[in-house]
Amino acid sequence: MQTFERYLLGINRWALILLLAAMSVIIFTNVALRYLTDSSLEWAEEVARYLMIWLTFLGAGPVLRYGGHIAVENLQDALPRKGGIALRILVAGLLLSFFGFMVWYGWLYMQRTMFQMTPVTQIPFAYVYSAMVLGGVLLIAHFLLILRDYAVHRSFAADDHFDANASASL
Repeated sequence: MQTFERYLLGINRWALILLLAAMSVIIFTNVALRYLTDSSLEWAEEVARYLMIWLTFLGAGPVLRYGGHIAVENLQDALPRKGGIALRILVAGLLLSFFGFMVWYGWLYMQRTMFQMTPVTQIPFAYVYSAMVLGGVLLIAHFLLILRDYAVHRSFAADDHFDANASASL
């Protein structure tokens, strides 16, 4: 299981790095062309927008894994230990339900928009909405990998690259 987790996280991180790099290069090139030649890439803004959508959905899983999403923790802090665990289990169930809902509706949107084309690049909108499906699946996978520690100990994963607790204390 640790091998699967390591590969999942590695592939997810590299996908995020490549998406961010591509988006940065496209935007930088477009700005440079606009100021140096008075012309720009007509597809740059649209492609950058879709890359940002993909970046957001693919990045939500690792952020969840490390506890980087905003949370209100006052109630679970006020409860006794068993009450806090019960509340976290309830929250986990609600989150997993929402992620499943997100995958399901992303799939429906993909089916409905398969033949609707984007304005400039003329690719099916289903490719844009597939980010919601894949992002939801990744959210489920990342959350299931940390679920036990989250529910019982209220702890998230930590590594050298990302520690939400360290950044929260700054």
